[in-house]
Amino acid sequence: MGCQEELLIEKVCEIYEKVSRLENLSPSKHVNFLFTQLVHLCMPHCEIDITKLSERVQEIRSKLIKLCGEAEGLLESHFSTTIGFHENPLHHIRLFPYYSNYLKLVQLEFSMLSKNYSQVPNRIAFVGSGPLPLTSIILATKHLRTACFHNYDIDPSANSKALQLISSDPNLSKRMFFHNANIMNVSSSLKEYEVIFLAALVGMDKEEKVKVINHLAEHMAPGAILLLRSAFGARAFLYPVIDSCDLQGFEVLSVFHPTDEVINSVIIARKF
Repeated sequence: MGCQEELLIEKVCEIYEKVSRLENLSPSKHVNFLFTQLVHLCMPHCEIDITKLSERVQEIRSKLIKLCGEAEGLLESHFSTTIGFHENPLHHIRLFPYYSNYLKLVQLEFSMLSKNYSQVPNRIAFVGSGPLPLTSIILATKHLRTACFHNYDIDPSANSKALQLISSDPNLSKRMFFHNANIMNVSSSLKEYEVIFLAALVGMDKEEKVKVINHLAEHMAPGAILLLRSAFGARAFLYPVIDSCDLQGFEVLSVFHPTDEVINSVIIARKF
């Protein structure tokens, strides 16, 4: 490992120490500063192989991903509530500070889907949609304007906040549905979807995520598409990593690792 990678790991560990001492990860000047610093540190292209990290750094990475996930959930919850207070919430969706990143990520995912799936999907599921279901909202309003979106989240309060965002929209309120469920307890209805999106933070480590993927492989319809988000290089300090070999029961069609401000890698696969 070169000096540059070692320096990056050292800085990531320093930020982890600061973040782990915080009493609260809700959005604040200090919390936002630390996580922005972390993201900017991990964004540049870097050939770090996370499997070769020391045991101590592996442990820090696992804990850091969980902290990032918690902070991301609190940030989305905060902005979902703020946006939901408006009379027409969807007119104010750009208040979310990472909205432009989502636009780029969803554009990338839609392009990959269009290249690898010849039909226009009618029924789409998003697993781990959270309180601010931006992927579903952007797809439904900009790319797939007639499709129905079924959003699954384990947290009922996240779904009620998400519902508040779209309930006043006469079009989306008819095409967007929310289910309070652990996806591991959903089976037969998974066959109804032509495309399923798996959020980056469903399964906070590889083992958990692979269990979810295996469950989807067992219950999705043959030929259905799975789109999932992963991470590459130093970005793996922010999100769990999934490799093509983890997708048993699927044919991997395409993998893309962005090098810009879109953090997540995207994998598209077809159920055998």
